[in-house]
Amino acid sequence: MKKLLLSIALIFILSVEINAHVDHYSKYNYLEYELFRNNKSIGYHKYTFQRRDGNLIVDNEVSFKITKLGVDLYKYYAKGLERYKKGVFSGFNSTTNQNKKEKYVNITIDPVDKNLIVDGSSFKGKVDNDIIIGTWWNHEIVQKTAQISAVSGRIIKQKVEFVGKEDIKIDDKIYKTLRFNFSSSDQSLSKDKKLNTDIWYEEGTFLWVKAAFDKTGYWEYRLKKVK
Repeated sequence: MKKLLLSIALIFILSVEINAHVDHYSKYNYLEYELFRNNKSIGYHKYTFQRRDGNLIVDNEVSFKITKLGVDLYKYYAKGLERYKKGVFSGFNSTTNQNKKEKYVNITIDPVDKNLIVDGSSFKGKVDNDIIIGTWWNHEIVQKTAQISAVSGRIIKQKVEFVGKEDIKIDDKIYKTLRFNFSSSDQSLSKDKKLNTDIWYEEGTFLWVKAAFDKTGYWEYRLKKVK
């Protein structure tokens, strides 16, 4: 019964509040998140929104490192550009250095059928244009059955469950949020490939507030700065 009620609530929330157009985020120019592993700050994830003539470019940058006794055990840096024309996704490019392993993804639009052409380090091919790039800031991702890895282009089929409403405190501010769980639809995947991430969006604005997942430690993204 609880799952049924949550499903009904999710349908209601999505049908009433979600605006699939990226102009829903028109008041935001900059978002910054602090990354934590096992409750220790290790880096950042930043988004910069640039607008011109009705078009949008989202510049995102991620950097973190895991150290022990002053020695860097793991370093990660990624840079990406997400583009929209008149509110419609028009392309994406990213490069990632994952502990000295290079990864990339380039996404363009087929001019004929408008589907997505993915050239990535883990996947190359064409996919339906209803699949979204997995950069989390855009709440439209909760409506999708699959996302494209922003690191390698891998296609991640997903199941999204509305967990419920929660108050999330970050520093001295309390956010009224909607919590969603994203999990892999394909249960045959190895554990390191499976998606199992909780995402919190602010109720009403759908601003991404927090993310959490457990993979070789407990990781959190916490909203730090909004402009």
